[in-house]
Amino acid sequence: MVNTKIRVLARVVAHPGKEEKLKALLLEIVEATRKELGCITYELLQSPAIPTEFAFVEEWESEQAWRVHLDSAHIQQALLEGEELFASPPDIRHYVLLA
Repeated sequence: MVNTKIRVLARVVAHPGKEEKLKALLLEIVEATRKELGCITYELLQSPAIPTEFAFVEEWESEQAWRVHLDSAHIQQALLEGEELFASPPDIRHYVLLA
């Protein structure tokens, strides 16, 4: 059987001084995302060494489920609202599990 599950690492960096606003925005999307069809795991992390740096660690049933997530209203809204908070564009990468 072919494994269709994917893992996603998404790194987001706030402008210095805007990390609390960005954290609040990112926390808003967690519960809605966890309820999405195909979402297995959706965790938000913040670096203790670099408080402006956040990361999502995600697992999805399929790439299609993840792409539907990316197009969802709450993600698109968060990307728009975050534009003034992001120090750089979000770095989003997806992977398949090998071992």
